[in-house]
Amino acid sequence: MTVQAVLIYALTKSPVYLGLVGFASGIPAWLFTLYGGVIADKMSKRTLLLITQSIMMILAFILSGLCVSGIVEPWHILLLSFFLGLANAFDSPARIAFVSELVDREDLANAVALNTIMVHLATAIGPAVGSLLFMKFGAGKLGAGFVFFINGLSFLAVIIALLLMKLSYEKPDHQNGGTRFLVEGLQYIVHHKVLLSLIGIAAITSSFGISSVTLFPAWADKILQGNAGTNGILQTARGFGALFSAIYIVSLGRFKFKGKLLTLGMFCFPIFSLFFALTRWRILSYFLAGTTGFFLIMATSLTLALCMTLVEPYFRGRIMSVYSLAFFGFMPIGALWIGWLGKAIGLAPAMIINASLYLLFVVIIYLQSPLIRTLE
Repeated sequence: MTVQAVLIYALTKSPVYLGLVGFASGIPAWLFTLYGGVIADKMSKRTLLLITQSIMMILAFILSGLCVSGIVEPWHILLLSFFLGLANAFDSPARIAFVSELVDREDLANAVALNTIMVHLATAIGPAVGSLLFMKFGAGKLGAGFVFFINGLSFLAVIIALLLMKLSYEKPDHQNGGTRFLVEGLQYIVHHKVLLSLIGIAAITSSFGISSVTLFPAWADKILQGNAGTNGILQTARGFGALFSAIYIVSLGRFKFKGKLLTLGMFCFPIFSLFFALTRWRILSYFLAGTTGFFLIMATSLTLALCMTLVEPYFRGRIMSVYSLAFFGFMPIGALWIGWLGKAIGLAPAMIINASLYLLFVVIIYLQSPLIRTLE
């Protein structure tokens, strides 16, 4: 993802295309994620994950081939991003709900945090290594192709791990058809106010929180006067912040103040994002990128953990599809929004407006759903 953003920015020199990549990858979430949740509740989640992960691997190899051959164009990246998003629409609900089949209910928060550690350890290391390899092989199409090839190989580890898991599977006895089955899950959410608020937090975080990273390649170039390496450090700093946040959550064990930590994270993230938008010193920018990553993951991991804890197993695949739609589906809108805003009024004002809108919405949720901060 890091090198893909750098590559399309190098090909176009436009922050709008940075937003378009996120938009293209996220559109399938709106079209297919809810159906993906229905499928996840009706078939083996492991089988579904094996299919989606294999498709993602093939897409990575195709992009690698286009880059190495030197014929890659922006529309290639956008098209492959769309197909990656399509695979993710079926992968995400199954992958999230699959956690509940591996651990007991009371350990779900720790399981989510441990998964976050794993993901963000890769997030912390990957951007730096990817950027270095990209620059080592010419900081062009060939370097990007080499990185995408490694990305494709990495899916083999996931596929082998899934194959090695020894899990029993009992086909659920669901009598309802696909549409009625989906409506049943949506009705469950509507009548569960706290769950609905948590999904709202996921949507806001995706739209106005995670989307800020879309501008990092342009920010490193225009604001910090750096290069692909500067972008890699920004991404890595944010990843390490996220990693430390997840480690902190795991270290708490079966703690009983998840709602309070969630509230802390969703307020501190936009505040430190505003500080980041006003900073021009690289060292301080790296520190603030890490700090925003810390509080962002505090908010996102606890939102997901609380959602999984509150939902009954019968509904878990469908509810996680709605969560995935809120979280991943709003990413393209947020990416397109901040990309356009960065082009229209400048990068720094776009960051400031984004953080301010996030803060405004979480204040509204805080006032409308006071029970969230009491969740255990």
